[in-house]
Amino acid sequence: MPHRFTFEVYCDESRQDLLSSQSPGPYRYTLIGGVWLPAQMRQEIKEKILAIKRDFRFNREIKWKDVAPSSLPFFEDLIDLFFAKGEEFGFRCIVVDSTKFDLKRFHEEDAELGFYKLYYQLLKNGFHPGFAYRVFLDYKINRLPSRVKVLEKVLKNACPEVESIELQALPSAEVVLIQLADVLLGATGYKLHLLKTSRAKLAIVERIERHLGREIKPTSREEKKFNVFKIRLR
Repeated sequence: MPHRFTFEVYCDESRQDLLSSQSPGPYRYTLIGGVWLPAQMRQEIKEKILAIKRDFRFNREIKWKDVAPSSLPFFEDLIDLFFAKGEEFGFRCIVVDSTKFDLKRFHEEDAELGFYKLYYQLLKNGFHPGFAYRVFLDYKINRLPSRVKVLEKVLKNACPEVESIELQALPSAEVVLIQLADVLLGATGYKLHLLKTSRAKLAIVERIERHLGREIKPTSREEKKFNVFKIRLR
């Protein structure tokens, strides 16, 4: 039985490989983020996403990489659904300049450890006292299988004023809200990398910006609907 004030968080990441890359090419930013919503809203949102998939006969996992002219109307409806809800259904992400991410100095030369430290920053700064949080991460095979449980324990120790914290890793193919996070992260990364190779992807970026009434760019910490936090690394 969820706590009366339970929020659920569905997380994904974009370009995690850059954290350990010696030659990032045209890309420099790793993004980690997710959609946040009250637990009681989950079923409604899930059903609406599935209805949009049925309407467009979109019978595969929703991924940013699949935004194309033929699928553009589907992704436009998905974005419109996200913005049809108020600030209680929000998106938060952190942006990391991988060219300044010092694995040797701060993360014991362990990219996996550094990656979960970034997840810690994302979640800790999004939690509020008196609320309960259930967090769903995209499942991945880690070198240390205990990473998610360790992250949960560290968050609980760091946030004693939070009612409860539960973390679980699930395959993104089974969770449409993780897939939605993938799309929003993809659009954010596309904008920040100044990419313009796909008209369809640019159209999704522009649709988000019309809903926001501003460009996709780093925001204040207080922004609730579409929060983009760029970590300053030295």
